[in-house]
Amino acid sequence: MSKISIIIGTMLGASEYIADHLESILNKDHQVTTVLDPNLDQFDLSDPQLWIICTSTHGAGDFPENIEPFVEQLQQQLPNLSNIRFAVCGLGDTSYDTFCNAGITIDQLLESLAAVRVHTLNKIDILDDGLPEDNAEAWLNLWRENI
Repeated sequence: MSKISIIIGTMLGASEYIADHLESILNKDHQVTTVLDPNLDQFDLSDPQLWIICTSTHGAGDFPENIEPFVEQLQQQLPNLSNIRFAVCGLGDTSYDTFCNAGITIDQLLESLAAVRVHTLNKIDILDDGLPEDNAEAWLNLWRENI
């Protein structure tokens, strides 16, 4: 049984819906917590764990307000995340040139801090990919046997 935190970055709720859906799938076999207001201090970085980041992109490629302080903590403290495995599910709109920029940025940031990516970044076009929850579930099913 893996310890999993689903860390949410949301403005209008779509990322939260995806996180809730992924939690409903994973909590049958794992200890899953969804985190809407993440703070680096709430995680024991010495404890092996999986972070699934579900974040939308806001404005000109920015993070949603609720996850922005967490990202700033990571950028300022530069913690060693070698015990963290992660996967990122980004939401955006392909009509913007900053499509899924928040997801791309946190994916690269976590890797730069020695976290281990368990699967490639999932970029969901909120307008064209059907139900975002279905897209995220299909993405999860590609790699969840490796949790």
